[in-house]
Amino acid sequence: MKSKLLYILAALSGMLIALPEPAFAMHISEGILPLGWALTWYLVAALFVGWGLIIIKQRLLRFPQYKPLLGLMGAAVFVISCLPIPVPIVGSCSHPCGTGLAAILIGPLASIVVAAVALLIQALFLAHGGLSTLGGNILSMGVAGSLAGWFTYIGLKRLKVPMAVAAFIAGCMADWATYATTAAELALGLADPGGAGKLFSAICMAFAPTQIPLGILEGFITMGVVVFVKNRRPEILDLSLTCHKTAGVSA
Repeated sequence: MKSKLLYILAALSGMLIALPEPAFAMHISEGILPLGWALTWYLVAALFVGWGLIIIKQRLLRFPQYKPLLGLMGAAVFVISCLPIPVPIVGSCSHPCGTGLAAILIGPLASIVVAAVALLIQALFLAHGGLSTLGGNILSMGVAGSLAGWFTYIGLKRLKVPMAVAAFIAGCMADWATYATTAAELALGLADPGGAGKLFSAICMAFAPTQIPLGILEGFITMGVVVFVKNRRPEILDLSLTCHKTAGVSA
């Protein structure tokens, strides 16, 4: 099963890379953020990525079977976040993220790391995002998306909400948190003094027509995968839960 899924994801990745159409401007494009803000987001993102690498190393030492799951979710996040949905009003595009799903299956800090790797590859080879804005993109898609998805899912599960519903809402919140954070980064970096709030609202309104339904779509995708894993490969969710408990942290 894992081998087949990896082959499918690899094939989809190859198809995306081979598309002849010009790439849409995904994530925050190269050179958009002022230097000061770009460095700030790099620093914040680096703290989370470093923490995630420590957690991953601990889990790999104790659970060798965690490695293929980590690789599978890395491929999934890469492919999912490479699917552009054009936004004609602003001449850019939206896209799903996959970090809510990754956070549920491998933990939020590990999800941040796989998102960082996916974003780096996209910036280097697909012209999606950029190196100067990599920190900001990791913060929005990796950190905000993963943490929003994870804490939503865990919080709802503790309230005895059915797994399918919890996964659906977690997928929605991960997607929307990513774009809210992106809008905040752009507003802080581009607005005149005192105008960040207005620019933030304008960016959110511009992307809302595509991002709201896209978040709902990502919720259904997250729900479908989590339910499928629960029914067909429940040991994956058991492994994820065991990793969280034995690591002594909830991440």
